[in-house]
Amino acid sequence: MAYMAEENLGTDTPNTVSVPDKPALEGLEERLSSRWRTEGTYHFNEDTGREAVYSIDTPPPTASGSLHVGHMFSYTQTDVVARYQRMSGKNVFYPLGWDDNGLPTERRVQNYYGVRCDPSKPYIQDYQPPAKPAKNQRDWDVVSRKNFIQLCEQLAVEDEKVFEQLFTTLGLSVDWRMTYRTIDDNSRAVSQRAFLENLSAGDAYMAEAPTLWDVTFRTAVAQAELEDREVAGAYYRYPFTTEDGEQVFIETTRPELLAACAALVAHPEDERYQHLFGKTVTSPLFGVPVEVRPHALAQADKGSGIAMVCTFGDLTDVTWWRELQLPTRAIVGRDGRIIAETPEWITSPAGAEAYAQIAGKTVFSAKETVVELLQEANLLDGEPKKVTRPVNFFEKGDKPLEIVSSRQWYIRNGGRDEDRRKAMIARGEQIDFHPSFMRSRYENWVSGLNGDWLVSRQRFFGVPIPVWYPLDENGEPNYDAPLLPQAQQLPVDPVAEAPAGYTEDQRNQPGGFIGDADVLDTWATSSLTPQIAGRWNTDQSFFSKVYPYDLRPQGHDIIRTWLFSTVVRADALHGDAPWRHAAISGWILDPDRKKMSKSKGNVVVPTEVLEKFGADAVRYWAASARLGADTAYEINQMKIGRRLAIKILNASKFVLNLGATEANILTDDAAVITNGLDRSLLARLAVVIEDTKRAFESYDYARALDITESFFWSFTDDYVELIKDRAYGGHGQAEQASVLAALATTLDAVLRLFAPFLPFATEEVWSWWRTGSVHQSAWPTAGHLAQVRQSADTAVLPTVGLALSGIRKAKSDAKVKQRTEVLSGQIHAPASLLDQLRPGFADLKSAGNARDLQLIESDGELQVLNVELAPAEDVAAQ
Repeated sequence: MAYMAEENLGTDTPNTVSVPDKPALEGLEERLSSRWRTEGTYHFNEDTGREAVYSIDTPPPTASGSLHVGHMFSYTQTDVVARYQRMSGKNVFYPLGWDDNGLPTERRVQNYYGVRCDPSKPYIQDYQPPAKPAKNQRDWDVVSRKNFIQLCEQLAVEDEKVFEQLFTTLGLSVDWRMTYRTIDDNSRAVSQRAFLENLSAGDAYMAEAPTLWDVTFRTAVAQAELEDREVAGAYYRYPFTTEDGEQVFIETTRPELLAACAALVAHPEDERYQHLFGKTVTSPLFGVPVEVRPHALAQADKGSGIAMVCTFGDLTDVTWWRELQLPTRAIVGRDGRIIAETPEWITSPAGAEAYAQIAGKTVFSAKETVVELLQEANLLDGEPKKVTRPVNFFEKGDKPLEIVSSRQWYIRNGGRDEDRRKAMIARGEQIDFHPSFMRSRYENWVSGLNGDWLVSRQRFFGVPIPVWYPLDENGEPNYDAPLLPQAQQLPVDPVAEAPAGYTEDQRNQPGGFIGDADVLDTWATSSLTPQIAGRWNTDQSFFSKVYPYDLRPQGHDIIRTWLFSTVVRADALHGDAPWRHAAISGWILDPDRKKMSKSKGNVVVPTEVLEKFGADAVRYWAASARLGADTAYEINQMKIGRRLAIKILNASKFVLNLGATEANILTDDAAVITNGLDRSLLARLAVVIEDTKRAFESYDYARALDITESFFWSFTDDYVELIKDRAYGGHGQAEQASVLAALATTLDAVLRLFAPFLPFATEEVWSWWRTGSVHQSAWPTAGHLAQVRQSADTAVLPTVGLALSGIRKAKSDAKVKQRTEVLSGQIHAPASLLDQLRPGFADLKSAGNARDLQLIESDGELQVLNVELAPAEDVAAQ
């Protein structure tokens, strides 16, 4: 236990036991959290070697989002592991960050303050947003980029305070000295440095290519950010015409893209269209000649079996465009409207006239217009066929994505490189996934990639792409010769700073420069949390102590984004996997087994739950769920957790008031344990200690909790009830010493075993009779119980407990008080069970207040029979 203060290991002179009259959970969170922070209970010791460290790459929550029970659920599971590792002797590096850059923060700022950003607007010194946002977005303030970023930073800091308060109340044992933000100077510098290293190594590149585009947020979207949603639509059937007058009917859900048609495609083996391959047909309305081409992706059984390839209607169009080397005929602009200028490929007057009627319209209005024009020309064949189909959306967007051609930055991830794809799968094999089947989700995602990682975003609040471009004498940028900053200059903002060798007055001037106005995708920075928290390239000594990390905890829904992108960056920057283990948590479901979400209105606010049940109760619910398991929000589980925490307080009070002290705790000499019931308890404790350790080492903390809880209830309901008389000295000094040693040793271990799960209740009890913090004490070991186990029968305690239950039942059935004396009774059981009863027989008689009990050998289960109870008047006299 190299990183635990000696006084916290119970080696000091024992404290005087001081137990409150009325122990309670109320107020523990505030009092103990403050104490932990003041005393540095969870501080990481930087004076360390890598072998002593257990480092956790904790998810930085999006602080601009709403608090929900999912935050308590998954972060508690991580904290349980962190606490166990700390008690196991590891120097735990457990920082927490705030993912405050990107679109979620922008949206919150817009709605919170009632402002919109326009980069062309001048900066206003000391700008103050409206006291109350205007209801109509058209009336919102329009502010400069710099003003908008300042508002983002201002609100993000306030949001983060709320989250920190939640996590503190929940008892997360993070080192609050080591928090980070994904938009501060350090994170921007790390993110830009990593991008520049990717660029230097050829892992980052710029390309003009079809790009998934969200027309609402006016930004590019990566494959990992896609979400399929079912959308109602219709198939429209109309003909293209060959040179000899043959009509070739296609069916499409996107007639508004007819003017963007670059080819018709059918399956090579479809006999209906084989005679057309290589021939030209003319599009209706716009009169544009296009070629008919074969391709294996065409589906003969879908629609008419021949598809209209438009640039670009969907991702299949992109594949056809790339593999068939089709012309680019884009008509949808970045605003989601049809481009106003008539395209050069529409040359006929009739085609130009038709195009003029859709120019400038939204894609929805353009669809209506094209359908009307087809109907007027008697070209629409039959009524539209209604259909529901999956459509790509940006996961945060409200409108279907369009595909536009644009210049964007990419990072290679294996989407276009089979060797790199295999390398990414191999990196995944270096990581132990918990549960193990989650690895297949990782591998399936990597195997299904269809393009490199698009990392540039057309937003405002994010890490600027650290690149400028020189302008030629005509003011045209040379994208092939970017101007790059030196490492010591980072972070930079190319929109606000000039590159080396230029002055600001040369911006946007011929012979001068322009700055890249885009920012990096938020995942491009979040994928570097190991480097950001670990001080990569600023303190390499520190970085080597924590990297590669031991654990990445996260949800299964972001394996494709956060987990995979972090692997991509670690492979490129360090040539290895970023962590040894990945702990994947499930979702929180409502009582109807539906995922909680704001849109469904079924989200529970965590502060209400914490106030009602307390942190330990909430942690009990979260820790009862195994990794990877989607778990229902369950009030009853929290009630059980609260009862358990209260029982720990009350049972501990009782045990300590019986006379157990720190001095009674067993060391290596177990000679004091003279009673067979005591030996049985401690032998069972030894098994529990070993089983919980195995469970934790397998990241099965839920099993560790279950094992500990089961033992605890046996300890309180059976053992403590059985030994009261002996603990008070009713059977002599030696018997009293034996039971007090068993009580103290068990309470000491149980508090440690429960500490990762119920940190507040266990710390409170620890303070009554021990020095330091239970959370800096060692995880219990069973070595000092070996001597006891050699002469113990673990079955004694449960068997004696079963007999006690039988006596209690007899009294309950007779409707008398439990303190009623048993004048006589019989215990019938097989010989093996009777042998197990004898070591605890004296305690059984005392606990059952039995004057005479006979042990009678019989077949079958243990039964308590022929119980004769004292008369009621005798009970009153007792």
